Amino acid sequence: MDTSNPAVFVNAEFLKQHVGRRVRAVVQVMQSDGDKVIGKSTDEQQLVVKGYPPSPLSTFVEVIGIADTPQSIQAETWTNFGDTFDVTSFDKVCRLANGDSKHLFI
Repeated sequence: MDTSNPAVFVNAEFLKQHVGRRVRAVVQVMQSDGDKVIGKSTDEQQLVVKGYPPSPLSTFVEVIGIADTPQSIQAETWTNFGDTFDVTSFDKVCRLANGDSKHLFI
């Protein structure tokens, strides 16, 4: 595993703290307009993901990219996560990765 450029686990709340850095988020796709996706983060807030997603898109996607604004990510990698996903557990991972346990995450 390449650890030279890690991606921080984020939800919309933590994205604001990582503008300009590489991040990883899971969003529920609400709308797709070709070069951007409007989605709901695991903390129920709206995020915009810029880039060209795969087709077809599943309901939940993981994106890895650069947080270019407090509400948007410029995606480098898109991964379909299917039509069901435990958003509560992923949100807890985001909270751990940005809290007292962040030293456990790359």
